[in-house]
Amino acid sequence: MLIHGLLVNGDMFMPVFDTFARRYCVLAPDLRGYSRSKYLGPPYTVAQHAHDLAVLLKSRSISSAIVLGYSNGGTVAQQLALDYPDIVSRLILACTFAYNQLTWQEKLGGRISPWLVRFLSAKQFARMITGKIPDQAKWLEMIIASNDKPRMVEATRAMLNFDSRARLHQIRCPTLIIAGGNDRAVPLHHARMLAQGIAGSELKIIDDAGHELIFTHGSALIDAVEAFLHEG
Repeated sequence: MLIHGLLVNGDMFMPVFDTFARRYCVLAPDLRGYSRSKYLGPPYTVAQHAHDLAVLLKSRSISSAIVLGYSNGGTVAQQLALDYPDIVSRLILACTFAYNQLTWQEKLGGRISPWLVRFLSAKQFARMITGKIPDQAKWLEMIIASNDKPRMVEATRAMLNFDSRARLHQIRCPTLIIAGGNDRAVPLHHARMLAQGIAGSELKIIDDAGHELIFTHGSALIDAVEAFLHEG
């Protein structure tokens, strides 16, 4: 199960979906309030998202799944592993955090991020995420534009309130943490915090990659996941 990040939807995994689908049954749902699931009403909290995914798996008679959460999707993946431990057989946390208000820069960013979500256009966000790669930026702009701004503001506030630090030790399943060496949105200290808090977890740093590594270093992401899944 692939869990997408803030402002986007399950389509963000298109760069890696086909490769994973050759070996696994892959689900990449849109979370409650996003794109094709925006008809679902509130709350749009991390806990609600985790509950929804547990219900989705049960509805498909899937007793356990490998769960990969990317960016804000990593908070939902953590919540799923904590609230429904029997469901998550292996956990992969990519470019994510336990709590993203650690530094004064992050606290400042947290204060202004709901306003940015409200007032910046889909095109501006797409450029921020992918840089100036025309094809990727245009594709991502369409994904971002499929979401309703008020719901994304609520999702942003839920992200800012997420804090799993006190519960990380409760995650018992094999866990891989993937981070970009040059990730400015979620700097390396977050990955190291997750690795220290989750017993027995592995940390894979992809050098020269930023927060958008799924687009720029997709092969490295796939290789890291496959190596983790085939251990032992």
